Amino acid sequence: MKKLEGILLFAVLLCVTGCGKNDGTIRVLLDWTPNTNHTGLFVALDKGWFADAGLNVTITQPPEDEALVLVASGKAEFGITFQESMGPAIARERDALPVTAVAAIISHNTSGIMSLKTSGILRPSDLAGKRFASWETPVVTAVMRYIVEKDGGSFNTVNMIPNNATDAISALQTDVDAIWIYYAWDGITAVVSGVDINYIDLGTYDSRLDFYTPVLAANTKWAANNSDKVKKFLAAADKGYSFAIENPQEAAEILLRYAPELDRNLVIQSQEYLAPRYQADAKRWGEIDPQRWDGFYTWMYEQGLLEINIGSGGFTNEYLP
Repeated sequence: MKKLEGILLFAVLLCVTGCGKNDGTIRVLLDWTPNTNHTGLFVALDKGWFADAGLNVTITQPPEDEALVLVASGKAEFGITFQESMGPAIARERDALPVTAVAAIISHNTSGIMSLKTSGILRPSDLAGKRFASWETPVVTAVMRYIVEKDGGSFNTVNMIPNNATDAISALQTDVDAIWIYYAWDGITAVVSGVDINYIDLGTYDSRLDFYTPVLAANTKWAANNSDKVKKFLAAADKGYSFAIENPQEAAEILLRYAPELDRNLVIQSQEYLAPRYQADAKRWGEIDPQRWDGFYTWMYEQGLLEINIGSGGFTNEYLP
């Protein structure tokens, strides 16, 4: 899905648009500007846990929406992406999967539809006749059609407007009535700003929409040939996210050292929100439930979003500590 543009303020240590032979560095590409989805990685980097495992890790931001493509093409070893984005690539490549999800960064879907309290949008059917800021991807359109019609509303009356917003709150106050957000960031932004909102939580609204977003994905071929490095990397990442779970305030301060341009109050409150959600009810951080993974891809196939029903294809828990 389309995300806001931004520039990391720490050094870009690799060329993400066309690199030569890798020197052994493990390159991790973010999906967006640094935020609390990424905190565990920065904690592991800051505390030297990657280095302790003998790994030289760099974390950078690629061109917008390019992490999945660059990891698939071997330009990076790991990237942060989304189950909904991976599906079409996996279905298209059949058995030769270019990328594999190796860890769930957050155990449940924390995204949903936000609107101002005054909009009166309390449930999906209330979106009928309203302006919705869309990323204009097939999966966004399918999800919106599904939830509105399931709730008895008329999707054909929803005004799908291209989402060019760089600020969700400002967009709601000026151009649109509803927008798809990740609550840990834009929802908490509303809380911090004192803006009253309504929120439709997709993961709790329908179990098949409780998909994994975001995930940490690896280049499949590289991972198969370097399983020991993948396991060491995930063991360090696990320590980083476990630290963020137990110490959200200190973890937030670490993230702010790497991204000082972020609003401190927002980061701290977002970190508090995500701390119990990174692992939630999973047996361990990063664990992906095959039934939920399969359920969402089956739903995508039924909606005509996938060429084949890939079910539980495209992920593995085998590298987790």
